[in-house]
Amino acid sequence: MAHLKNIPNKQQGVVLITALIMVIAVTGIAVTLMSSSTIDIKITNAAQEREVAENELIGEVQRMISGEANKGAGNQFFLSPDEVTSIASGDESGMVIANHNGMKSKMINLNKGALNLECPRRFNFTAGVSCNMVQVATTIDYGPKIKNSPANEMKYSPANEMKYSLTIVTGIAQEMASTGKGI
Repeated sequence: MAHLKNIPNKQQGVVLITALIMVIAVTGIAVTLMSSSTIDIKITNAAQEREVAENELIGEVQRMISGEANKGAGNQFFLSPDEVTSIASGDESGMVIANHNGMKSKMINLNKGALNLECPRRFNFTAGVSCNMVQVATTIDYGPKIKNSPANEMKYSPANEMKYSLTIVTGIAQEMASTGKGI
């Protein structure tokens, strides 16, 4: 053992540098995972907001159609194209027939010719019965919301946040007993 020399122990901080590199790598991975989970949460919230808006919109469409149907012969689905245009103050893009909870329902009469359109086929189709064809577009605006008022009422966030619009277009065929007016 005499031939082995006693070498002085000089580590010069290699273990410290290796440990710091490992800490930086683990920190980078943790930050990346947290960032991706934040994005996942935002995507999930956006999907939930759209689902809520879609359900509210479907409910509004059903409420509006049943409200008009309950009016009987006085419902607006019997209006001719000329009546729709005159009520809408000459606006051929349609008239607003309902404005409920911030959701507007706009009606457009699709009968553009001199004659009413034939009714769409169905299981008890009657030849010769014409229909007043109406299209109703109902729209809702939705997006990120914040609590903004003392009454904790939900309002849309400032202009720097995105606001989206969702529209359901419904076709309605109202059978007409005579040329011009419905049953």
